[in-house]
Amino acid sequence: MFWRSVVGKLWFTFLLLVSVVLTVLTIMLLQYFEKFHTDQAEEQLTNHAVMIASILEEYETEEAALSTTQRIIDNYAMKLLLVLDGDEFWYYPNENDKIPVELFETNPELLKVVTDGEVIITRGDFPFYSDGEEIHNEVLVVGMPIQLVQNRTGVLYLYQYLEVVEEALTQTKNIIFLAAGIAIVLTTIFAFFLSTRITAPLRKMRQASLEVAKGNFDTKVPILTRDEIGSLAMAFNRMGRVLNTNLTALNQEKEQLSRILSSMADGVITLDRKGCIVVTNPPAEQFIQAWYFEQSLKSGDVTDDLPAAIKKLFQQVVALEKEQMVEVDVQGRTWVVLMTPLYDENFVRGAVAVLRDMTEERLHDKLRKDFIANVSHELRTPIAMLQGYSEAIIDDIAGSEEEKKEIAQIIYDESLRMGRLVNELLDLARMEAGHIQLNIEPVNIREFSRRILRKFQGLAKDHNIVLKAEIADVEEVIMVDPDRLEQVFTNLIDNAMRHTSDQGSVTLAVSPLREGIKVDIRDTGSGIPEEDLPFVFERFYKADKARTRGRSGTGLGLAIVRNIVEAHGGHVSVHSKLGEGTTFSFFIPSKNEEL
Repeated sequence: MFWRSVVGKLWFTFLLLVSVVLTVLTIMLLQYFEKFHTDQAEEQLTNHAVMIASILEEYETEEAALSTTQRIIDNYAMKLLLVLDGDEFWYYPNENDKIPVELFETNPELLKVVTDGEVIITRGDFPFYSDGEEIHNEVLVVGMPIQLVQNRTGVLYLYQYLEVVEEALTQTKNIIFLAAGIAIVLTTIFAFFLSTRITAPLRKMRQASLEVAKGNFDTKVPILTRDEIGSLAMAFNRMGRVLNTNLTALNQEKEQLSRILSSMADGVITLDRKGCIVVTNPPAEQFIQAWYFEQSLKSGDVTDDLPAAIKKLFQQVVALEKEQMVEVDVQGRTWVVLMTPLYDENFVRGAVAVLRDMTEERLHDKLRKDFIANVSHELRTPIAMLQGYSEAIIDDIAGSEEEKKEIAQIIYDESLRMGRLVNELLDLARMEAGHIQLNIEPVNIREFSRRILRKFQGLAKDHNIVLKAEIADVEEVIMVDPDRLEQVFTNLIDNAMRHTSDQGSVTLAVSPLREGIKVDIRDTGSGIPEEDLPFVFERFYKADKARTRGRSGTGLGLAIVRNIVEAHGGHVSVHSKLGEGTTFSFFIPSKNEEL
């Protein structure tokens, strides 16, 4: 709207200011001119009254004095009443619109001339009758006593209607009002001109500010003057440059922070004062999705719900204003949550929580403890047997040579078992550390598989186990480390034979695939319980010894198999049903570059 614009406000301000000044000035001028004209009329009428009185008093004949008085009155717009000896009245000019004599005889102010002999100057409403109608009019009256010739006394009343004064005052008013109107018109033109000059750069600044609000910080306001508006334009341009610089810096910091949060392995959750989620990163999203799944919530459900432990932790952080930590289990994974308060000056405005997945660390701790316990357990038996049979030899418990040889054989077997355990531990440690060295060379897998089966034929006959071969026509030569691959075949076939009872069978199947070969070792043994299947490739895993043929292994063979196969770029798996047998399968790619 017009009145809400700067132009309208400036115009209205100037116009109001000029109007107030002109109004006050007009009132003061009207009062001044009214008083001026009235005083002038009083002075003029008084001078004429004095002059006429002197003529009446100084002329030798009354007729000459009256004749001269008539000529004076005819030249001026005034009237005369002469009262002689209290009973003779003489009007001039003798017209109808004259003040009645009775009014002069009854008005207290006019009677002061007769009673007190004073000169009076008064103004008032002295009505007269014209054609039978009473007319009111403002009249200025000057009265004074006179002494005529021939010792006659009288009173001279000289009066004048103030219509002449009012006409002069009206003309003065018209002149003042005309001047005021011209001043208002000029003020309006000047106000519009000035406000336009002022608001033109302001409108440009407004347009530039809208552009800046849209993100166009290169917008410049032209500097047309060197006054305050020009300084404002320069400040605006400087503000745009500073805003552009600061916004660029903020965007860079925001992008850097976003990249840092996205690349962090730990989860980060920012909470506001009410405990609602504000910012998260991908690991934290995974934690929240796992929590939603555990609580049977859909991913599309809008909720800021968090685990009870984290809610309680947040309440503690807000209440104590200190860093707090808690451990939370979600979907079988262990998370350590470290929460720190965020401050808005002196008040806590929220908190930031760092979530670290400690599952691997906890698993490593458990594996380390299990490793120490398992190694101790595995070494305790052969050491105890070595110690016991050595004491038997020292104490000459063995009486015959055959008993001594038997004890020595047991000691030798147990020492071999300890040596094999230590060597397998060293090999497994090197493999898991990534220091396994593969000597890659071409191998014909058909001949290689048949040679492995021939090696186990004697052992199979001793245990009354049937070895079967299902080797497809694989003419392709694969690039592998033959010694390491033989170790894989040996561990799997030996493991299958130890868990297969008499009249059972162990089958070695080799089949070609598009990018390598697949090897299956199937047995008809006791099988592996379903709950033990995920752990068969862990170190020191051993099935129930009641299902073996009395030759318990070290529990490291399958772990070595997995590491060798994965070192060749393949993978290994197991399928089993309790009481029906087990199948170990592994895949080896046909092309492996020499390391």
